[in-house]
Amino acid sequence: MDLLVVGGGGREHAIIKKLRENSKVGHIYALPGNGGIAADAECIAIDAKDIEAIASFAQEKHIDFAVVAPDDPLVLGAVDKLHALGIPCFGPESSAAMIEGSKSFAKELMKKYGIPTAGYTVITSYDDAKKYLQKAQYPLVIKADGLALGKGVFILEDQETALATAKRILVDKMFGASGEKIVIEEFLTGPEVSVLAFTDGNTIVPMVSSMDHKRALDGDAGLNTGGMGTVAPNPYYTDEIAQRCMEEIFLPTVQAMVKEGRPFKGCLYFGLMLTAKGPKVIEYNCRFGDPETQVVLPLLETDLLDIMMAVEEERLSQLEIKFKDGASCCVIMASEGYPQSYQTGYLITDNSPNDAIVYHAGTKLVDGQVLTAGGRVLGVTAIAHDLPTAITKAYDAVSKITFANAYYRHDIGQRALQALQNK
Repeated sequence: MDLLVVGGGGREHAIIKKLRENSKVGHIYALPGNGGIAADAECIAIDAKDIEAIASFAQEKHIDFAVVAPDDPLVLGAVDKLHALGIPCFGPESSAAMIEGSKSFAKELMKKYGIPTAGYTVITSYDDAKKYLQKAQYPLVIKADGLALGKGVFILEDQETALATAKRILVDKMFGASGEKIVIEEFLTGPEVSVLAFTDGNTIVPMVSSMDHKRALDGDAGLNTGGMGTVAPNPYYTDEIAQRCMEEIFLPTVQAMVKEGRPFKGCLYFGLMLTAKGPKVIEYNCRFGDPETQVVLPLLETDLLDIMMAVEEERLSQLEIKFKDGASCCVIMASEGYPQSYQTGYLITDNSPNDAIVYHAGTKLVDGQVLTAGGRVLGVTAIAHDLPTAITKAYDAVSKITFANAYYRHDIGQRALQALQNK
């Protein structure tokens, strides 16, 4: 089978490496791919948002199965277009991808179907935002309604900062059309958990839970990023909480989307907060998370392509999905200055041990050499029988990879270790 994977980051590299394990897989094309993906797939310089070009290429190459991984092409209708050409796909069609494409849609969905989430209001003008924020209780959360590369969420401690943030989104258009509306939410507290789940629109199968580290600096300081590292499983996510999430959140969400005429097929990501009043949804994503995928897929035992085909053919209930025992840790090596301004184009030297998995995110291949080409450069992952060992192995591998202006957090997994000690 010849496959096409849309995207060019660490998540896509993890997906491609996992798909490679299936003996039926022939050629894999990555659109656009990156410098590291080039070792595992043929990279084609087609932008992930160029839906027409993706569809034409898939048709020309007689692609047997496509995986659309990033949020933008999903929301823009890449799966719809490929389906129209008779090409089987993994990923939701655009009407279902709206669960991530519009935070206001997601909040209204949860309100309508009684799915637990933070209290909120949706605002479309700065004047209305000003009136609301002058009377609001702090801290609170402001989110751009549309897609913003994981950078459209702000936790605000006071009125002055909140007003300035609302102005930047609604007036200064820092996120363009994605900021035509904002969602202002109550600030929830508690451990955060990420749960990715396979669903064919009827059946839903959660994967191993994970813990993301969003802040740029050690000690959860600094700006929010797309993610500086992850561990799996998340020790806060007990069997009891998992059962409650299935009954109160996961199944109700899938059923709600069917009732809305937007059946969701693909990977549905649940960003959860375990509050004193129970688990609540912080956000949905319409695809595999990044860098959660880089710790979850290495623990997957069941063949990924078999699962993806079962999702597309709506027979997920017939498949038993298994994960390995043990734990995994991913440390993101970034360009210093990320998520703001940073320099790229530096040579990467990788002497990491063979049992580490190095996923490429922001890299490019130039004259046979792999250079840095983005903010998040590499996701260095290790798996082991327990979390302390996985963390140690991941950082050992990081110490053997060098490039100019490299930056990474030194405390990935420490909160999880503390939680394990407190059990």
